Amino acid sequence: MKYTTIPHTDIRVSKICLGTMTWGNQNTQEEGFEQMDYALEKGVNFFDSAELYPVPANVETYADTERIIGHWFTQRKNRDKVVLATKIAGPGAYTAHIRTTGFTPDSLREALEGSLMRLKTDYIDLYQLHWPERNANFFGKRDYTQDENEQWEINFQQILETLDGFINEGKIKHIGLSNETPWGAMKYLTLSEHKNLPRAKTIQNPYSLLNRTFEVGNAEVSHREQLGLLAYSPLAFGVLSGKYRGGNLPEKSRLKLFPRMKRYSGNEAVAATEAYAKIAEKHRLSLTQLALAFVTDRPFVTSNIIGATTMEQLAENIATANVTLSDEILAEIDAVHNQIPNPAP
Repeated sequence: MKYTTIPHTDIRVSKICLGTMTWGNQNTQEEGFEQMDYALEKGVNFFDSAELYPVPANVETYADTERIIGHWFTQRKNRDKVVLATKIAGPGAYTAHIRTTGFTPDSLREALEGSLMRLKTDYIDLYQLHWPERNANFFGKRDYTQDENEQWEINFQQILETLDGFINEGKIKHIGLSNETPWGAMKYLTLSEHKNLPRAKTIQNPYSLLNRTFEVGNAEVSHREQLGLLAYSPLAFGVLSGKYRGGNLPEKSRLKLFPRMKRYSGNEAVAATEAYAKIAEKHRLSLTQLALAFVTDRPFVTSNIIGATTMEQLAENIATANVTLSDEILAEIDAVHNQIPNPAP
């Protein structure tokens, strides 16, 4: 396994991060335990979760993923071996069953205390804001559209002050952003500098061969401010594993179970996937190896968040940490990207 350090900290994390959002829905607790055991054995010391998980979110399974991780910590007694990240859910109709009050001090307190209880731990290494409260272009929206009826007021300083209190209590060590824009990231970073408040160390945004929009603005922020990307959906909901090629729809796959999750399945995304598959075949790589190695090796990526529903998938995903793409392969990838740029933002 390869390792790096979360920017502005001394926390050493694996370049592959274990994503957990299928546990409690597509995966049972026993399967979650097996994945965590295997990942830790292979050198993966970084796990990412969220109070929202498993996905798709609903009342019946709310926060079951965190509960599974907590039970594992209790049984294995190895909390100290894992760098643990989780998130407070943002507001919206999708999360009305969790709360409707956004990132108020009381909401942040409620969310954090709930996560600590379920995870059966006294502290979170990295506590993240899952998505912005405000109207912004995230979750597949290409463009920003001004909302004349938006009621949101800038409250970044209050959020940072509240999180600072949690750090002082020893309940979280560091904070991170997620699904954030360059404007939002810089607002948080500027306030933390000028007001002597906690600095966001990471930003968890989508990044894959089908969605390189992070490079448009956030990559410069990441580079100049040392805000490490935790790349999610590097396989684009499994599309870049190749399992949906040719119109296939495997049983128990995400798109078979949840047909509405088609963010990465449009016509242009399918065409780009085929082009990347040809590059992989030419160089005797699997499409998974090509897709994950590309993400892991980007200079602004602190860790690549992989997810799997089977042990075979997990083993291949983790092993890609040791795959390095040649300059020739990278040039061929960029040629496809220039022809079909960001087909699935």
